Amino acid sequence: MTATAAARDERAMPKGRDLYVVLGALMLAMLLAALDQTIVSTALPTIVSELGGLNHLSWVVTAYLLSSTASTPLWGKLGDQYGRKRLFQASIVIFLIGSALCGLAQDMTQLIVFRALQGLGGGGLMVLAVAIVGDVVPPRERGRYQGLFGAVFGVASVCGPLLGGWFVDNLTWRWVFYINLPIGVVALAVIAAVLHATGERERHRIDYLGTLLIVGWAVGLVLTATWGGTRYAWASAPIIGLAAGSVALIGVWLLVERRAAEPIMPPALLRHPVFALGAAISFAVGFAMFGALTFLPIFLQVVHGVSPTLSGVYLLPMMLGMLLSSIGSGQLITRFGRYKIYPMVGTPIIALALYLCSALDENSTTLSMSLRFALLGFGLGLVMQVLVIAVQNAVSYQDLGSATSGVTFFRQIGGSFGVAVFGSIFSNQLAGHVADLARVLPPGFDPAAVQGNPGLLDRYPVAVKDAVLHAYAESIDSVFFWAVPVAAAAFVLTWFLREVPLRETAQTPDYGEGFGAAPTVRSSRHEMERALSELMRRDARAFEMYDRLAAFSGVSLPAGSVWALCRIAKDGTVTGQELADRAGVRVEQGRPYVDRLVDAGYVQRREGVLTVTPSGRDAAERLFAARCEGLSRHLDGWAPEEHPELADVLSRLAEASLGDEADGEVLGPGPRPAERGA
Repeated sequence: MTATAAARDERAMPKGRDLYVVLGALMLAMLLAALDQTIVSTALPTIVSELGGLNHLSWVVTAYLLSSTASTPLWGKLGDQYGRKRLFQASIVIFLIGSALCGLAQDMTQLIVFRALQGLGGGGLMVLAVAIVGDVVPPRERGRYQGLFGAVFGVASVCGPLLGGWFVDNLTWRWVFYINLPIGVVALAVIAAVLHATGERERHRIDYLGTLLIVGWAVGLVLTATWGGTRYAWASAPIIGLAAGSVALIGVWLLVERRAAEPIMPPALLRHPVFALGAAISFAVGFAMFGALTFLPIFLQVVHGVSPTLSGVYLLPMMLGMLLSSIGSGQLITRFGRYKIYPMVGTPIIALALYLCSALDENSTTLSMSLRFALLGFGLGLVMQVLVIAVQNAVSYQDLGSATSGVTFFRQIGGSFGVAVFGSIFSNQLAGHVADLARVLPPGFDPAAVQGNPGLLDRYPVAVKDAVLHAYAESIDSVFFWAVPVAAAAFVLTWFLREVPLRETAQTPDYGEGFGAAPTVRSSRHEMERALSELMRRDARAFEMYDRLAAFSGVSLPAGSVWALCRIAKDGTVTGQELADRAGVRVEQGRPYVDRLVDAGYVQRREGVLTVTPSGRDAAERLFAARCEGLSRHLDGWAPEEHPELADVLSRLAEASLGDEADGEVLGPGPRPAERGA
């Protein structure tokens, strides 16, 4: 890609107000998709009470997780191939249709099907929003703006349970889904009006069969966990058949992936020891986190009688603990370069917190519950972000994108499986406890009705009320107790996680990847562009960088003149006014720097039009090459000389980062005193 082409692409990007409007719409759309993984949790008790189907409770969460997780690779590659704007608009429409249908659902089966449709659109929202940032933001600024989307996931994690409870208390649970409609329509209108169809098209051989097989074995395993011991005995033919069929589909999937031109999950990656361990630990973390988020609101609303809104408030310590430890561990890893210690500490904290949650009952105090929830969130945060860093640091360049996506993929699958297993345990335990209370409970008493309206218990004698609340408490306690071995197994696995010296690019965590609601699909190229753009932001101040490049390249010019030369070389021809506008200064302020270029023979000035000369282009190419060599020091261990695509990333970023509009501060009122005599 030539410097002129890079400049042309950059000019096509939205600027100023248009850029912020586009980014705002993208963040709104992503917020909707991220919220719908957590907003339902505090509304679930009421939903089950109205629609029935206690045994299907977990599928309201699982259907969304599975469809969004399985569809994300397809959305990413289809966007590369056919253009992201149209695909993003289509994903918004699908999401809104799913949301409207969820709000209209009349029974649990309808709600589950519509949640799957909603998740299909949600997967596109999350993946394409981040990809579009790369189309509308210059390379040097992408790390900063993509970091904002990590904050969106943090907000969704904290606000989701609160909003879900508020809608139930003040409107109806159906508004958990209806609220998406006006916000989504605004995002759709803004994207249609402001976002232009930009970005390079890239042909893919899309692995449709691999995607279908993933859905098949994932649904089969989740159904096995959901129906086993509830609808069917564990040793019954349907359960054995489902389990065997799911295992067979996994085998077929591995064979298909081995032959696929662009597999969703390269089989060789599954044999990589760091990735295999990271994926297994990530599965366990998703298992614990989504299970807790689903069943803690039921415990709070039924056993402690708090409102749906307050149940969201009670969960705040967990979400804040997760955010604090996730961001804190990322900062510490960047500073000290060690990462293995965090999952080794985090997984036993998760196991301890789950064990402590299994001891909660109807007499537990608010302080006691808050401390346990905070401990669970703190442990989760120590593990989630670090697993992404460990895997990115260990794999080769060609596997970087797949490995990053894979860790978040297995976390989402773990969440789906965890919610299903937790739901099966809860249903079994509750049915058993209610059967034991048959002689105490009134005829026709439905324990499931209590979930949506705990006040129903006030109609019965104190002995009945206490017995039912204790039954619920013990049932949910069993859920957390049986999750402890999963966290303990993850702790054992962390001992075998190999720690290798931390590459510099691994010190730029994307916090969106670290939060539980963030499936990630980016190519190796996009992942490296994100990391390098973040590292570029940490470079020295602009004028110092241009001074060093000039000295290294043998170009005897002050920093401001170097900036102007790179800008003019990228544009080819530019007026003095246009150059001053790019620098954000008056023409008079920038003229001394351009005069130096004219005097040196690097630029011709004719009637206010500046044109780079052959000697000026040669000097600019030396500056670009020096910048490329400087950036390559960030890639120790990645061997760009062995990967043409990675070498191209370096070249593009080097050209894009010189003469950038963000460097306009190098053009002040004139050359600094030391430069006037240079």
